[in-house]
Amino acid sequence: MPISVRLERRIRRDFVEPGSAVEIMRRLDELPSAAGYDTDQFAGERLQAAIVLLAEGSVRQFDDAVRLALRDWRDLLVAAELAEEGWPDRLQAELGPAAP
Repeated sequence: MPISVRLERRIRRDFVEPGSAVEIMRRLDELPSAAGYDTDQFAGERLQAAIVLLAEGSVRQFDDAVRLALRDWRDLLVAAELAEEGWPDRLQAELGPAAP
């Protein structure tokens, strides 16, 4: 599953160092195979967005969020405030509306 347009927009906004946005998107794209389990979950926008939101534009914090995701993706969702049933509203607030 490719990175959504709205998530890509957020990555390009947050990761401003030359080449960093492209590298972050590459690493998110490789995450499902790196996880070794539940590839559909790791390819979804919700988990990818959780990592990006926790990173706050920092590659170091991105690495920390990826480690947390690989340890337990549910803890990642809790940390990014995307675990509760209102998570779609939070994503829309952070990323904008989903493409039709």
